[in-house]
Amino acid sequence: MTRDALANKIARRIRAEGPLSLAAYMAIALHDPELGYYATRRPLGGAGDFVTAPEISQLFGELIGLWCVVVWEQIGRPDPVIVAELGPGSGMLAGDLLRAAAAVPEFRRAMRLYLVEASPVLREEQRRRLAFAEPVWLNRVAELPAGPALIVGNEFLDALPIRQLVRGNSHWAERMVALDRADRLVFADGPENPALSLLAPEALRDPAEPGAVFELCPSALALGTVLGARLARDPGAVLLIDYGHSPSRLGASLRALSHHHPADPLASPGSADLSAHVDFAAFADAARAAGAEAYGPVPQGRFLDALDISARLAALSGRATPAQRRQLETGVERLLDPAQMGDLFKAVALVSPRLPTPIGFEPAGAPW
Repeated sequence: MTRDALANKIARRIRAEGPLSLAAYMAIALHDPELGYYATRRPLGGAGDFVTAPEISQLFGELIGLWCVVVWEQIGRPDPVIVAELGPGSGMLAGDLLRAAAAVPEFRRAMRLYLVEASPVLREEQRRRLAFAEPVWLNRVAELPAGPALIVGNEFLDALPIRQLVRGNSHWAERMVALDRADRLVFADGPENPALSLLAPEALRDPAEPGAVFELCPSALALGTVLGARLARDPGAVLLIDYGHSPSRLGASLRALSHHHPADPLASPGSADLSAHVDFAAFADAARAAGAEAYGPVPQGRFLDALDISARLAALSGRATPAQRRQLETGVERLLDPAQMGDLFKAVALVSPRLPTPIGFEPAGAPW
């Protein structure tokens, strides 16, 4: 297949059906079964397109594992208990989580590991790293079996397809992906439509100036509804860490990354990662409407501090070589530093009704 094979496939669809919504374009670019980004590429690490927290420091996944242990205690130590990761990437977070879980043998024996992963490339990498844990792979969250569950995810929500609404002179329009006269993929705004204003929060509709952009993520709202309903039915909790904002706000955040550098989102679909900032307020509202309680978001740095990452760092550093100690310290600094990942990334938790405030979300992370 040539580098432009997916662009040609998208162009043929546009010629046959008309311009695509940005969400439809992102879904194809990321998940086309033959040519999509996640079907053909290993995105993570120095040789990939981006690096996530589990690759930066083992302490990240270990602390999430200990967070799961605490919540497991709060829900009555069920056996068995589902531990599921959404978008497990290289499998490093799950591996570090399992290592921390081994410190509590009862929890480790009770847990059943599920991985929600659509990418065949990443599934193979996860299989090599996590075969000892006998995970079960699923394509969708809705496929998780019933029962008590602890669900975690890092940089999962930001990869879900978004729609962009653009304020026109009188009403909102939807930003589409179309073809120009040279058959190149371009952004084009559709017709203004009064009904589109209902998709934006009321506080943002009328004050918006022409050209203002509002992003919404239908997949994130659907996921929040599914998770909220599950937590209302079965005891458990969800912990998601990502970059984004709360409350909802105007602004375009779609970006493409290729080999750790910004790229044109339309230039070569399937060859670059596409993502957008998470609207945590909208996601949490959807989960709460379905029956869960929502906490956060709190900055990643504050969340990890509350889990006592410094004590864990000191324990590991005490038996590390000088080179290993420097690597551990550099990784933790990157996770905590407000100028790096500490403020940009945020944690949000969903829990079953009447459960205590989850660790890491007190007192500033009180429920909304």
